[in-house]
Amino acid sequence: MAKNSTSSPTTPDTAWLGRGRHLGPDPERDVRRNLIALKAAGVLDDFLDLDPVESARSTALYPREGSAAPGPSARRLFEARWRVADDVTVRAQLTTYDPEARRKEGEGVIWVLAAEAERAWDVHWPSPATMFWPDSEQVAWDHDTVPGVRQRTTNHLPKEDGELRHRLRDCTRQSWFIHVVVHEAMTPDVMGQQPISAFLPPSLRHRVIEHRGTPEQAQVADFAMKRELGVRIPRGGAVVLPTTPQNPGYDAERFTVRSVFLDGSEPTELLDRIKEFAALARPLTPDAERALTRLRQGWHLLTPDEELVHAKAMVTKYAEALDVMTNSRDLYREATEAAHAALAETTGGAGAPGSVKPDGSPLSALTKAFGRFRDPNK
Repeated sequence: MAKNSTSSPTTPDTAWLGRGRHLGPDPERDVRRNLIALKAAGVLDDFLDLDPVESARSTALYPREGSAAPGPSARRLFEARWRVADDVTVRAQLTTYDPEARRKEGEGVIWVLAAEAERAWDVHWPSPATMFWPDSEQVAWDHDTVPGVRQRTTNHLPKEDGELRHRLRDCTRQSWFIHVVVHEAMTPDVMGQQPISAFLPPSLRHRVIEHRGTPEQAQVADFAMKRELGVRIPRGGAVVLPTTPQNPGYDAERFTVRSVFLDGSEPTELLDRIKEFAALARPLTPDAERALTRLRQGWHLLTPDEELVHAKAMVTKYAEALDVMTNSRDLYREATEAAHAALAETTGGAGAPGSVKPDGSPLSALTKAFGRFRDPNK
């Protein structure tokens, strides 16, 4: 018997999704300060700071179909709304979570960010990450959930072969970011050590993590990537790593760059490959799908017009529920009256079950009584 196969959902082209770790002492304070500053500057239309318990209570009072709470490990829920080109509205939620029990102490607070625009996302729009997190090297919000990996910098590949393969597996299976491996043909100077993400458009800049292989790692890095991922890295070149499950349309040769000059100049070919990879249809993981569902169906930061529409919808819904309850009450009353009439019919009005009229059986009397109340439209 052939097995039914279902294709995985893909990330909508209107969405921007990110997940990482904050290693500082008070991540919620960093978010709060940034939101306040951006609203004062007119960058944000508005924002909301919610306790997860308050969020769940609000959802219970004003339910939306399919809405879901962030979960028991959630610490704080932030919402923000802003506008981009041509007055396009962007809505975004950032949730902070306590570390999983299996994680070691000091590995930071996990955050999940889901943003969606009213039309297809443009990589030249501002990054949703910097709407919540300060775009400062001094705030350590940009660590991946994969230990030892960070955005906005170059991450050197592990020296040991087993650790290297483990890093590659984790980055392609667990991370929500785009991972790029660059091999240094020779040790670069200060300008060449600058991460290539600095050349990317704003909304793509915080979706990319760069790994660097030293000159002597050419063979070991190439062997590990071929064995684990089925891709090769040329000496002095770069490759955009596939995801697991693999992006539809990914071709290893297409996303391999033969030569990258690490001299501080713009690596145009590599940047083009990264942009092309980011435009591919991306599989939507279950965690990412839940975050997007919460954004769409558990949204709290309504505009006055949205609040009015929602209130009208709630009035209609409650009116329909009241009508159903009223009809049920009427049907119940009619059924009770029918039962009393049937009882009176069988007892001859004497009120005693044993006193049945001699001209008819109890069954015929019940049938006759209930016939009076039969209504084909009910």
